[in-house]
Amino acid sequence: MSSRIDAVLAHARARLDRLDPHAAAAAAAAGALLVDIRPAAQRSTEGEIPDALIIERNVLEWRMDPTCDARLPQVTGDDIKVIIVCSEGYTSSLAAASLQDLGLRHATDVVGGFRAWERCGLPTIAFSDKDRHLQ
Repeated sequence: MSSRIDAVLAHARARLDRLDPHAAAAAAAAGALLVDIRPAAQRSTEGEIPDALIIERNVLEWRMDPTCDARLPQVTGDDIKVIIVCSEGYTSSLAAASLQDLGLRHATDVVGGFRAWERCGLPTIAFSDKDRHLQ
C-alpha cells in the first residue's frame, strides 16, 4: 500500500519532463536556470553545484513568480526554463510542480538530485557561505 505522499509525488512527476543530471547540465549551459533548493545544512555536508542559484525551498515560489514583487531579476516571464535540484530528487519534483502551478510551464527537476549529479562526475564545489544566497 502506498502513502498519500507517494501519490502526490507520482502526480507531480507525471507532468514534469524530468532531466537526468547530464541533460540538466546541458540545459543549464544553454541558459536554463538551475536552482538548488537545499537548505544550507545539506549544502554544507554535500557540496554545491557551481553557478546554481541558491533559493531555499521555503521562499521558492515568491522568488520564482514572475508577477511577484519579491521575484529574482532572472525570472522574466512564464517561458523561462527552470530546473530544480534537491538532495535526491523528491522535494525537487514537488517544487517543480508547484512552479508549474504558478505558470512556469517549463519547470522541471533533476532525477536523483545533487547526489546523482555528483555520482555522474559533474562539477561540484565545497559549500561556500559567501553572498550566493539569492533569497
